[in-house]
Amino acid sequence: MAVLVIAEHDNSNLKSSTLNTITAAKKLSDDIHLFILGSNIGELANKSKGIHLLSKVIKCDNEKLKNFLPELSAPLISNLAKNYSHILAPASTFGKNLLPRVSALLDITQISDVIDIVSNDTFVRPIYAGNAISQVQTNQKINLLTIRPTSFEKSEDSGGDAFIEEIPFVDTDLKTIFINREVSKSDRPELGNARIVVSGGRGLENSDNFKLLYELADKLNAAVGASRAAVDSGYIGNEYQVGQTGKMVAPELYIAVGISGAIQHLAGMKESKVIVAINKDLEAPIFNVADYGLSSDLFQAIPEIIKELDLLNQIES
Repeated sequence: MAVLVIAEHDNSNLKSSTLNTITAAKKLSDDIHLFILGSNIGELANKSKGIHLLSKVIKCDNEKLKNFLPELSAPLISNLAKNYSHILAPASTFGKNLLPRVSALLDITQISDVIDIVSNDTFVRPIYAGNAISQVQTNQKINLLTIRPTSFEKSEDSGGDAFIEEIPFVDTDLKTIFINREVSKSDRPELGNARIVVSGGRGLENSDNFKLLYELADKLNAAVGASRAAVDSGYIGNEYQVGQTGKMVAPELYIAVGISGAIQHLAGMKESKVIVAINKDLEAPIFNVADYGLSSDLFQAIPEIIKELDLLNQIES
């Protein structure tokens, strides 16, 4: 039976988390359908049909879907559910906001944050902030899964030729109205997709000192992240939080600066390929997961690293 993947996108381009979720779907079926809900998504659907693993792209195009209100999307997904054995969405803010509503409409249990698929009815997910791994089995006719993107490779976005099907928008009597969305804009890479992430913790002491991290990140073409302690202290915005209640990242290089390494933070970054920790406290838990550790005052270490990077750039140029 076919598997349905719900596309996360911005009405113009797919988020990379969708490609990771498509790879996960491949472990369940060779017949994978991508459902794109949005406004003016004709070009996006045409681009998406070239994704290697897809056999069909379903689109629902309506101005009311422009702002991705889950109250509108969930009924459209539940109407299609009977045609699928599994419905998948990324375990991102998008998926976590949407799929529980589909679960409620269908009156079936959702399995969240899946990191591996053993078989069509058996799935692996972390529990206790990633300190234990749970294998769960279900006997439901339809399975709803949110997929942790960092646990699966991205599907190739070319080489395919999927069929495009358009379905009509069915309006819902909503009591919810979209008012506004505040989006932080940055020239740096997106935190969830960056090859390198530089994250700061409470050790930076205040928001002004985060400028050190911004400078280092710009030298490395890296994204900036933060621990919950730094966010709660008001040093940086919520959108930069890495951890169990923030974003899950798995970059090639993760640099933790002034971060002690609370369990909740480790849950969001310990799948990084290489972890570098800079902390003057040798007993900090972050050193237990770090591949490389530097026990030093960050206010001395970071300027020295920036200086060395400048020298390297001069040599290369």
